[in-house]
Amino acid sequence: MLKNKYGYFDAKKREFVITDPRTPRPWFNYMWNDRYAGLISHTGGGFSYLDSPRDNRLTRMRYNSLPWDRPGRYVMVKDTESGEYWSLSWAPTLNVNYDLYECHHGMGYTRIITEYKGIRGEITYFVPRDETGEIWKISLTNLSERPRNLEIYAFTELLMGNALNDLINQPNDKHFTDIHFDKESQSLVATRRYWVLNKKVSVIQPNIDWKYILQFASTLDVSGFDASLDTFIGKWRSEANPLSVETGEMHHTEITAGDPVAALQSKVKLEPGNTLDFSILMKVSEKESAKLSDINSWKSQTFIEGKLSALQQYWQDYFSVLQVETPDEKVNTMLNTWNQYQAAVTFDMARNSGYYHGGLLFGTGMRDQFQDILGMVMVEPERVRKRLLNALQFQFNDGSTLHNFFKLAGTGERTRHSDTPLWIPFGLIKYFSETGDASIFEETVPYHDEGEGTVCEHMVRAMDYAISETTERGLPRIMNGDWNDTLDHIGPKGKGETIWGAFFLGYILKEAVSFFDFRKETVQVKKYSQAYKTLTKTINDLAWTGTWYLRAFRDNGQPVGTPEDDQGQIFLNAQTWSVISGMATPERGNTALKSCLDQLETPYGMQICRPAYHRIDDTVGLISRCVPGKKENGAVFNHASAWFVLAALMNGQIEDAYRIYQKMLPVNSGTDIDRYETEPYVFSEYVTSPEHPTQGQASHSWLTGSAVWMLYIGYGYLLGIRPVPGGLLIDPRIPADWDKVNITRKFRGKTLHIRIHNPDRVNMGVKSMTVNGQSHDSQVLDPEKYDGRELDVEVRLSDE
Repeated sequence: MLKNKYGYFDAKKREFVITDPRTPRPWFNYMWNDRYAGLISHTGGGFSYLDSPRDNRLTRMRYNSLPWDRPGRYVMVKDTESGEYWSLSWAPTLNVNYDLYECHHGMGYTRIITEYKGIRGEITYFVPRDETGEIWKISLTNLSERPRNLEIYAFTELLMGNALNDLINQPNDKHFTDIHFDKESQSLVATRRYWVLNKKVSVIQPNIDWKYILQFASTLDVSGFDASLDTFIGKWRSEANPLSVETGEMHHTEITAGDPVAALQSKVKLEPGNTLDFSILMKVSEKESAKLSDINSWKSQTFIEGKLSALQQYWQDYFSVLQVETPDEKVNTMLNTWNQYQAAVTFDMARNSGYYHGGLLFGTGMRDQFQDILGMVMVEPERVRKRLLNALQFQFNDGSTLHNFFKLAGTGERTRHSDTPLWIPFGLIKYFSETGDASIFEETVPYHDEGEGTVCEHMVRAMDYAISETTERGLPRIMNGDWNDTLDHIGPKGKGETIWGAFFLGYILKEAVSFFDFRKETVQVKKYSQAYKTLTKTINDLAWTGTWYLRAFRDNGQPVGTPEDDQGQIFLNAQTWSVISGMATPERGNTALKSCLDQLETPYGMQICRPAYHRIDDTVGLISRCVPGKKENGAVFNHASAWFVLAALMNGQIEDAYRIYQKMLPVNSGTDIDRYETEPYVFSEYVTSPEHPTQGQASHSWLTGSAVWMLYIGYGYLLGIRPVPGGLLIDPRIPADWDKVNITRKFRGKTLHIRIHNPDRVNMGVKSMTVNGQSHDSQVLDPEKYDGRELDVEVRLSDE
């Protein structure tokens, strides 16, 4: 069993079970569907939103609050005989020492179990797959030998609307809140009369109605309610000791202004050994079609159990697309469950709604949209297709794009990051490789400024724009930055050049050549082949130092990332992508990766650059203002470290790749969990490197591109089951001590049962392959050429 001092992995139930609530930081989970989403911590913290975490936040969460992780979704139980009360989720009554505490973070739900003073509480938070709302399913069991008279208080602090406006203009914004108690549905009905959708702060505001109502209800009889936060909590108090809970008196407040809360009280008697099952419901409806009585259908135990069962079935089906069995339990745990799950979260949340990503400023990133499909496309290709088509609307007709956008407001920023347009062909080709769906390229999508074009034209314009944005020497301009946003002062005058960006452009050109060659579009093949060849020569003529590749050239022509530099001497991405792009010669690729291992390897993975910047260098940018050893300034930035794993696998350095891959797994990185701090079941954005006293400390968990890349690299390159335009490429690159690997992979309508045999204990080299017992003479398998829905694939490795 994989475990640490705070909990353990339950592989069978696909849960991480926290057994001590005093974790180093709040450890979160997600509950969500296509529209409604919520973060849920192991103490009941987090927030909910509909469609947009900035523009349509439903409940509050205060960043940097003390105590941490406030407010949240709370259910308190009070013993009327003793007057003592406690929470079913530890917070906010942190002084309680439970006889039992367990938080089960599962797939789309979180269940918290407590035992205290003879009362066992179990609360399961989840969002149904097909409803705009959430359910807190609760059971209370009397473990004592006497009847218990209990008061139950369920409450959450509401926001309803623009979270950024709430943060900076809350004293005025709260004047538009309207909450009343509806007797027929026995629910608090909350709305607001004014909705701010724009990003900027201005006296001129749009006159828009918030078009929703939010209902908060219980399946128990309601004995009291409050809608005023001040009244329910009491002045000079907090969520830990609400006045109404302490006194047992609710004030039945209905408000038309003020800070909103949804708080309900119920009173029950629980006989010894008996269990009481009930639920708290929060439902959002559009005003025009809302029927308040509809929430009564949610109160049925059959409805609630059915929705929870459907959620569990969804995830069972989801994981059936890819399952692996390797000799490494940690790899199995991540690839079979948590890596896939995190990738699913990242697909829907982007970098936009998390404990570290408030969703208030930057919206959805273009590069994130086209990268994050890597985790979802094999399971829900139709959703990916719609997402791609929607994102293309934020591309201009010259091929450039917005860097980020807000889905509800339809606005965004045109930052001129040099790499952003190139993620369009990246995502489209990956989609096509998985699905074989060529029809998407014939769809017509409008440009963000004027005109429209087919998806294929959008893709071509993105590449042509990137090719056109090169300097006289033929290298891509870095403009306001590339993938590393903090290299933002290298080329403000338009003359600075990005070497990583050149390798990334080369990779896209190579992928495009393969794509157009498969489609037999010879004109495009010739065009992009020549561009690739020319760019390859230019990079190797200008950017090789003898031991590694430069990272960039400044506006004044001075290089960044030379062996002579005393800070920012070597950058990981330029070396890895020289191999990934195929643009480095074998000798230079070997030397570049060796330099990475010599200079950048740490106990947690690969540093993004070294030495970190200890002096401000405004000719490089914000990177030099980051704390040395953290974030982009010399941290183990997992996104970049994953690309080293990819490059090493492609270069045949399998044992090096696997060693770094292992170091990066959260369960390994978090061996010293009190230092690591973040969730040990998902990747964090970065881990502090040895260049800072807090080395080994992680930050920005969940919403990181590391998740989809580690998943894609894990199954696509390490296990070597990789989609390409012609089918599934079988090319395992595994540790030599793995004697066998079993994989189940659903692909293009077929289920493939793949068994990899490694009797000679080699790293790579497919000696033979059979499909349903018949010899298959290619490493690319097109399942559509075989009858039947299930295929048995036997693969034998050998160094012969």
